[in-house]
Amino acid sequence: MQYAILCYNEEDVVWSMSKEDDRTMMARLNLVQDRLVKSGKLGVSLRLLPTTAATTLRKAQNGESLVLDGPFAETKEQLLGVFIVDTETLEEALDIARELAGAKTGSTYEVRPIALYFPDRRGAV
Repeated sequence: MQYAILCYNEEDVVWSMSKEDDRTMMARLNLVQDRLVKSGKLGVSLRLLPTTAATTLRKAQNGESLVLDGPFAETKEQLLGVFIVDTETLEEALDIARELAGAKTGSTYEVRPIALYFPDRRGAV
């Protein structure tokens, strides 16, 4: 089963970290990720840019689309990253989320099953 592990934190805190603190945090995350890659458990992982770089497409009930700057989410924490893992059980995915949380303090990790998966078709003709 594939699970998406979504990483939430207060982006103002994360993006205001010193370069040294950021490098240290990312080095801890890389240790976890390297082990997961070697075990065949980790798929795509993404570090998202701040929400100030986001663009939102909102579809109105009348069918028209409106493109807006920013995410316009009313939350304290923002989605900062995504990890796709392939595990046998939810408990195993939660164990991975615990490892990621141990490497990146202050973050919240949401584990959500992926219901629909399309293999990479970029190489298909």
